[in-house]
Amino acid sequence: MSERRVHVVGAGMAGLSAATALAEKGIAVTLYESAPHAGGRCRSYDDPQLGIRIDNGNHLVLSGNHAARSYLARIGSSASVDMPPPIFPFKDLATGEAWCLDIGPGRLPLWLFSKHRRVPETSLGDYLSLFRLRNCAGRTVAEVLGDTGSLYRRFWSPFARAVLNTEPEAADASLLWPVVQETLLQGGDACRPLLAKNGLGASFVDPALDYLRRRGGTTQMGARVREVRIDAGRVTALQVDSRTIEIDAAAAVIIAVPPLAAGQLLPGVPVPTEFRAILNAHFRLPSEPKAAPITGFVGGLSEWLFLRGAVASVTVSAANAVIDDDADALGRQIWREIAPVLGFEPDSGFPLCRIVKEKRATFAATPGQAALRPAPGAAGHGNLALAGDWTGTGLPATIEGAIRSGSRAAGLVLDQMIKF
Repeated sequence: MSERRVHVVGAGMAGLSAATALAEKGIAVTLYESAPHAGGRCRSYDDPQLGIRIDNGNHLVLSGNHAARSYLARIGSSASVDMPPPIFPFKDLATGEAWCLDIGPGRLPLWLFSKHRRVPETSLGDYLSLFRLRNCAGRTVAEVLGDTGSLYRRFWSPFARAVLNTEPEAADASLLWPVVQETLLQGGDACRPLLAKNGLGASFVDPALDYLRRRGGTTQMGARVREVRIDAGRVTALQVDSRTIEIDAAAAVIIAVPPLAAGQLLPGVPVPTEFRAILNAHFRLPSEPKAAPITGFVGGLSEWLFLRGAVASVTVSAANAVIDDDADALGRQIWREIAPVLGFEPDSGFPLCRIVKEKRATFAATPGQAALRPAPGAAGHGNLALAGDWTGTGLPATIEGAIRSGSRAAGLVLDQMIKF
């Protein structure tokens, strides 16, 4: 008798989401990952230079990201994250001005009605511009929101750059609307940050692998799928390094690898072909500062500062223009910008620093590239589905988008199994 098994290729957030969703339904899962570790861009690792465990990069997940919260609940990891109040300090590095975006509690966006909780020099009317995002297909963020003055420079531009990882002058504005709709417009109850107490790996990756093992799943790290064999409209085999894995009639496959790798495995499937870089700087501080867990910056290189204990991490999105710059020089520039916020003198000593560069962190979220994102079933084969933050989720390339894509791919192959 054929076994109802799903082979998931790729152990990033999309693959882990798909695999755990299937395991929850009692489906046998085999998970393949070419790297020696799971998690993709969401992994944590022990850094020998800093002598501590750090996240590969920073990812902001908000309480309104319902798929991410459901995923954490599924793998038993909800208690591993803190949810501080939705208060976000900002500093303008060009002018020295500081302010707080205080979204406050509740399910209504009441913060918009208080000038003390909004961006300085903005009015309630300025925020009505966000409704332009509802019908803006083919237009960029700058085209839709660029005339909102202080609000654009101090909030919409850095917010869009971080969410879309693409410069606002080129970014697809329509991808920003679902994010705004599910977070900012839902009040503070949807805008509380989910901060992993012990790193992203301890919250999103390790518990997922444990969940799969407890349910009989098989995980194969360092196993590269080199070929997907198709016959009569179905996947019939996977070439995993030197092994051939036969895919029987009751089994299915989910491809959850980055877009260029997916394009090589499935040449007929359209995938995004342009990408944007992300730069992350991690500092091991001499002492634990008294500062907010998240601070936004405008007017400089630094964009978002994440603080966990005595580790400060800074993210620079859409970083193609600086990604090839000298790492030491980048670290020193970022330190000069963030040190005063942390209570340190910029010139009193440069702490241990690690610069992490990801040249192809996400697809370029331009209208043209967004049009290349395939649907989960775009491969057109009955027992095959696609997953990844680069697929047609309707969201940007975020953890939330990756997790939703995995859930949708799992649902698609489950439907096919039921039909079978």
